[in-house]
Amino acid sequence: MRRIIEAKVVNDLLGSDVPEPAYTTPWSAAMDLRACIAGPVTLQPGQRTLIPTGIAINMKDPNLVAVVASRSGLSLKHGVRVAQGIGVIDADYHGEIGVILINEGEHSFKIDQGDRIAQLMFQPVVQVDFDFVADFSTTTERGAGGFGHSGKV
Repeated sequence: MRRIIEAKVVNDLLGSDVPEPAYTTPWSAAMDLRACIAGPVTLQPGQRTLIPTGIAINMKDPNLVAVVASRSGLSLKHGVRVAQGIGVIDADYHGEIGVILINEGEHSFKIDQGDRIAQLMFQPVVQVDFDFVADFSTTTERGAGGFGHSGKV
């Protein structure tokens, strides 16, 4: 099921030569976000920077969140990824989408205007209220086991 999300250009650098965010294939889960920058940006090893995308969105639905995720090719080939793991864009944020990139590779990485820098995915949101209790009402076999408790394989 496709939904309509309002989007607008908020940066004059986003010209007709830069494609709008789009799904690469009919079954893609996320659309590519592109750099909207005045000139090349070189990201040195260990450096992080905010790259604007030139667009803002209006989801019009508090039950949606937009998630900014790394592109697998940039991560694998260059060590460049979304710095905080993922970026969360709340439904009530209407400002320009920016992507915080970090270069964990060994070489500098150049970003040009229009380069695909991240992916944007929309997901449902469930807000909860906590009911603090002394003990949980149900138990599981796993319990509090975590962080490798089940062994290697």
